[in-house]
Amino acid sequence: MRLPLQGGLPPVETVAGTAVEIACDESGFSGTNLLDPATPVITHASVDLSGGEAAELIATLRSGFRFSPDEVKSRQFLRRPQAGEALEWFLVALRGRAHVHLVDKQYFLVTRIVDLLLTEPSYAAGTRLTQEHRPAALALYRAGRSAGSDWAAFLAAFVEMLRTKGRHRPDQRTVDRFFQARDALVRPGLGAPAEAVLHRLSRTRVRSLLGRLSDEDRSIPPPLEPMLPALAETVLFWSGGVRRVLVIHDEQSALTADRLRRLQQVLAEGAGLSPGGGSPLAGLVMVDSRDDPRVQVADLLAGVARRLPGIVDDGPLQPLLSPTSLRDPVRNALPT
Repeated sequence: MRLPLQGGLPPVETVAGTAVEIACDESGFSGTNLLDPATPVITHASVDLSGGEAAELIATLRSGFRFSPDEVKSRQFLRRPQAGEALEWFLVALRGRAHVHLVDKQYFLVTRIVDLLLTEPSYAAGTRLTQEHRPAALALYRAGRSAGSDWAAFLAAFVEMLRTKGRHRPDQRTVDRFFQARDALVRPGLGAPAEAVLHRLSRTRVRSLLGRLSDEDRSIPPPLEPMLPALAETVLFWSGGVRRVLVIHDEQSALTADRLRRLQQVLAEGAGLSPGGGSPLAGLVMVDSRDDPRVQVADLLAGVARRLPGIVDDGPLQPLLSPTSLRDPVRNALPT
């Protein structure tokens, strides 16, 4: 027996005007466990195929390349001897019809440090709408990755400090550990831009944020949730500033109705359609991927992009990759 689908924000009325319907899925989602070395990135893929087009594409994989029904998942797909030829065909077939947004989880955490601890928290955090804060995050990310174990300890302390679920008040011990890790990271040669970011972190600001999170201030985005900025970037890509986007998405616990309403409003304010067209995000409908071939295609694309990082910049996936992916823009800078 299937349980009822959870989450989503279906449109309350027919989507009017110029609109596009996309189907999405992710790969590498690990909840708040953002430092798992087995999944250093999360990929969010989307396609604008019709149901018939997606079904035909999957049928071709199964018949032309002799994949069985259970091999449309990326893990099984990539193990087959003919995977190379099938993958090339698959990616070529999706050109102009698909998009992949990639999130380096460590880089995501650094943008959270900057966007939530040094500025007013917003659902725009981690998206192109907060690009003015990106140089500071990039400087800290690049310097930190050269700092070895102290960098890992700093990020781990940040994650521990923000895991507020079930707490009635901020835990002062986690705040102390975070600032101890910050102090250990500051060293000669770290670089002035990165040091400037670290020195701007204040206990007062951190305690204020933790207090608001403990009080369930819903104006603050979930601090350890990369799916929301990934979805925002996907919507902005397909909108292009002129279209409303209706998202069909595999069930995803992070995409609650309340969070989606807030994201919808932020997009309306920061990248709304003109003139007066409202939010680019028309709504989001949850589906079971077993029932929708479009989502199955998006799932396969997301899994391939995550499992084969070598094809992201120098291979056939490059034309489908979002230029605003949340990662170091230097080529071949993906974590391994």
